[in-house]
Amino acid sequence: MDVKDRLKQLKCCILIPTYNNEQTVRSVVEQARGVCSDVVVVNDGATDSTASVLDCIEGITVLTHEENRGKGVALKTGLRFAAENGFDYAIAMDSDGQHFVDDVPAFADALEKEPGAFIVGVRDFNQENMPGKNTFANKFSNFWFRFETGQDLSDTQCGFRCYPLKKLEGMTFITGRYEFELEVLVRAAWRGVKLVPLPIKVFYAPAGERVSHFRPLQDFTRISILNTIFVLVTILWIKPRDFFRSLSKKKIEKFIKENITESDESNLQMATALGFGVFMGIVPIWGWQIVVSLALAHWLGLNKIFVFFASNISVPPMIPFILYGSYYTGGLLLGRPDKPDFSNISLESVSADLLQYVCGSMVFASVCGVAVFVLSYLLLLAFRDSREGI
Repeated sequence: MDVKDRLKQLKCCILIPTYNNEQTVRSVVEQARGVCSDVVVVNDGATDSTASVLDCIEGITVLTHEENRGKGVALKTGLRFAAENGFDYAIAMDSDGQHFVDDVPAFADALEKEPGAFIVGVRDFNQENMPGKNTFANKFSNFWFRFETGQDLSDTQCGFRCYPLKKLEGMTFITGRYEFELEVLVRAAWRGVKLVPLPIKVFYAPAGERVSHFRPLQDFTRISILNTIFVLVTILWIKPRDFFRSLSKKKIEKFIKENITESDESNLQMATALGFGVFMGIVPIWGWQIVVSLALAHWLGLNKIFVFFASNISVPPMIPFILYGSYYTGGLLLGRPDKPDFSNISLESVSADLLQYVCGSMVFASVCGVAVFVLSYLLLLAFRDSREGI
């Protein structure tokens, strides 16, 4: 079975976004037609003769943006069209001639071995004429991709890749230019889509002949902003989500049994650890609460798991309440207003507000810690067998 029939059977099309590549787009599209019956080209508002060149090529689907909207938007337009027209996969390749259609059969091989996978082309960065900026940008991107997903991928910026359309259904994207190719990889990894690297050939014309729409400063800045957002999402949502997903029912039951119901610790010790953790989570040592609380828990012989759990009371949704409670308590102690006066800011007022917050947070932390200690102790008495030492 030739590659055309295999791609037809896989319900796979070839997607080519293009912008002002009049010198190369015809050759790229015609070569793609030689290996695939279904070729979709997205003209992203080209201002050269690209439109007339595409009009002369038969047997392809051309989608047109009236103005340039960016490679990411062009890819999304093509992927949406492919999904709506019954395709399960779309192999994306650039229109500047750097990708070789000879590699398309390898994509078909990979899809047949790994159905539903996201096949990602991997370039040889030691080859001739490889732009230095590409190597640096890719290493930078790979580092953050590894942090955000926990996966190693040696080329996160290659545009020659196969998108599994059904696995990407329902995803919402916030980017529209080059950084889209990184965003879709990260979101796919977060969803659990298998990423399969595939070595590919690539051609880079000499510097004087190369046509590139990559703008180092602007595009690198956007990629950096995207990575900043993804790092925050990873820390605040993805890592905790993956942790709780990894806990099976048996693991949870075992954890509760070993650390609560059948633990050798007394109810008093457990309640003390919880109360102490809440106290440490509120005291004004932002960024150091967990480290200091665990060190003190070790020194005091308290349950470190309970202390760690309780000290996380200062998660982002709770921070406004903790700040207000601390400042309000400080106002009661010092006889000052319960809200800062932003209309008359001075060094003296800032110092007074800071003193009010620090004093208030210590008292507020103590009150909350005692309240959690009493409540947890009563709950443990009600639902757990007594242990010696109570």
